[in-house]
Amino acid sequence: MHHDLQVNRLRALLTVVDLGGFRRAAEALHITQPAVSQQIRQLNGLIKGPIFTSTGRNLRLSPQGEELLGYARRIVALNDEAVDRFVPAAGHERLSIGIVNQLAEALPEFLRLVTRRLPQAQVSVRTGLSEALETQVGTGQLDLALLLQTRSDEPAATSCGLGHLRMDWFGQPAHGENAALPLTLFTEPCTMRGRIVDALDACDVPWRISYEGPELVGLRAAAKAGMGVACLVANGDELWDLPKAVRPGLPAPPGPLPVTMAYPSGLAPSNLPAIAEKAFRRALLGYPFVDAPPVPDPGRANRPETRRVLAHR
Repeated sequence: MHHDLQVNRLRALLTVVDLGGFRRAAEALHITQPAVSQQIRQLNGLIKGPIFTSTGRNLRLSPQGEELLGYARRIVALNDEAVDRFVPAAGHERLSIGIVNQLAEALPEFLRLVTRRLPQAQVSVRTGLSEALETQVGTGQLDLALLLQTRSDEPAATSCGLGHLRMDWFGQPAHGENAALPLTLFTEPCTMRGRIVDALDACDVPWRISYEGPELVGLRAAAKAGMGVACLVANGDELWDLPKAVRPGLPAPPGPLPVTMAYPSGLAPSNLPAIAEKAFRRALLGYPFVDAPPVPDPGRANRPETRRVLAHR
C-alpha cells in the first residue's frame, strides 16, 4: 500500500516549527488553526506516533518528528524548485537560451535586445558546444539556441540559417616548424574537430593533439600558451587577443561555418523565435560573416522610397 506525503501537510509542519506555533503557522499559510492541527494529526498517523512531545509555548519535536522534519525540508524545497521551473509567476515568461561558446561575446547585446521586447522574461543561459546544445533543444531543455553548424538534423528541432562565419588559425606553437603540427581541439562530439582534421589530411600536413577539452576558455589558454594551433572564428584575435597562426604549409581553414538558430519543433505559437532571430542578427554584426543577411528593419517598408520600389515590382 502506497502513502502520499502531501506537500501541504509537510509545509504545515515546517511552518509550525519555523514560526514556533500553530497560530502563527495558520496566519502565514492563510488557513485556520484547526486546519493546521488536522494536517499535523494526519502526519502523526503516518509515523505511527506523535510529531511533537510538547506543543505549548516551547515546541519540542519527538525523535521521529525530527527525522520527518528533515525529509519535509527536502521534499518541500524540491517541490518548490520544480514549480518555480515549470510554472512561472503570472505575467512572467521563463526562457532558456543556449549559445555556442565561440559566439558567447554576443550575449550582452542579445540579452539587452530580447529583454527590451520581453521585459518580464526570466532568462537563463547555457553555453557549450553546438552538438550538446542542439540535443538540449531537441529534448525541450532549451527554448532556442544559437549554433555554429549546419541546420539541425534533430527531428524535434526547427532551425533557420543566419549566415556563414569565416574561420582562421590561431596560436604560435613554441616547437619547431618541422615537427607534426600540434593542435588544440574540442573534445568529441564536435563537428568542427572533424573538419579541422580533414583539412589537414587533405593537404598531407602531419599533426598531433597537444590539448583537448570541452571548454573554450581552456582551448584559448592552450593556444595562448603556445601549446598548439586552434581553428576558431576569424575575429578571435579581436575577441580573445589570440595571435594568428603563421606556419608554412598550413592550409586554408575549414569553413565558412554555418550559423543557425534552433528551437523545438513543438514550440507553441510565440513571438520568441522572431524576436530572438532579430536580436541574434544584430548582436552578431561585428562577427566575420561572408554572407550575413541584412538585419530586418521593420520601419523600412513604410519609407517613401521603399514604397516606390515595391509599387514597381
